[in-house]
Amino acid sequence: MKLIVTIDTEEDNWGGYDSDHFALENIQRIVRLQEIFDRYNILPTYLITYPVATDSKSVNLLKKIHGGGKCEIGAHCHPWNTPPIKETLNNHNSMLLNLPVNLQFEKINTLNQTIEKNFGYFPKCFRAGRWGFNNLTADCLAQSNIKFDTSILAFQDWRDYEGPDYSNTSPREFKMVGKSRFKESHEYSITEVPASAGYSISSFKFCNKMFQLLEYRIFKTFHIKGILSRSNIVKKMWLSPETTSIADMITLTNAMISRKYRYLNLFFHTTALKAGLSPFVKTSNDEILFLRKLEEYFLYLRKIDIQSITLSEARSDGDN
Repeated sequence: MKLIVTIDTEEDNWGGYDSDHFALENIQRIVRLQEIFDRYNILPTYLITYPVATDSKSVNLLKKIHGGGKCEIGAHCHPWNTPPIKETLNNHNSMLLNLPVNLQFEKINTLNQTIEKNFGYFPKCFRAGRWGFNNLTADCLAQSNIKFDTSILAFQDWRDYEGPDYSNTSPREFKMVGKSRFKESHEYSITEVPASAGYSISSFKFCNKMFQLLEYRIFKTFHIKGILSRSNIVKKMWLSPETTSIADMITLTNAMISRKYRYLNLFFHTTALKAGLSPFVKTSNDEILFLRKLEEYFLYLRKIDIQSITLSEARSDGDN
């Protein structure tokens, strides 16, 4: 098993879909973050938005890290601030998959070309902002020459947010997608590495079906899912220091090891590096705890001899 760290490297304006000004104060906090990565031999994949890719200060910081062979730079498309802006700026259109396919392609292509221009490096990797991705978005990635995607969060349904349904997609990497939905195709070759999520016991498929059943109204009335989670009988967890305790991250890691997954895909936002910019890190003490959690997790992985790779080093079973 290998560790992949994918980071949404973005502007400060959390949830700001209608602004034409984007602050980037959090990006300077990457210096301290990278020191932790270097200490534990972690090779992060920074997935950058258009405001980051066009800001000289941010580019110079990330370019130095990338030039030292200490990270990978990929693309993270926030449609509301990636040209061309032809759509109405609202919650619905903040999901890339809800835009006309030609506009999706234009935005992805603009972001990729901007990264290539300012970094001298064409990105191989992609994540859609707000996980707003489907098979048509994947078609756009293929046309744009993207080889790796991580827009899927395993076992997660985003339909309440006008987004996609990944509730039956496991954390296992696979070749994607063609004209079918989240399944292998011979039409083109993109490796999907979902962001890691799962359950506190290793029977992920069974737990997922059970949690889906408990979403029915009759079960919601009795709050059974919450009772199971709070009692630690069965708990759904994301491999993210933003939302998950260090104990639960280790529990999920061990469950994925027992299921023989090949990759752990740990994920978070750079806005978590500065208090007050996201819902996950609200105070200066939260900042300290966030970085401490990362260090504790990396120390655990060192003890069990799990090493780090970049996203584009991942391979599916279909690769040679």
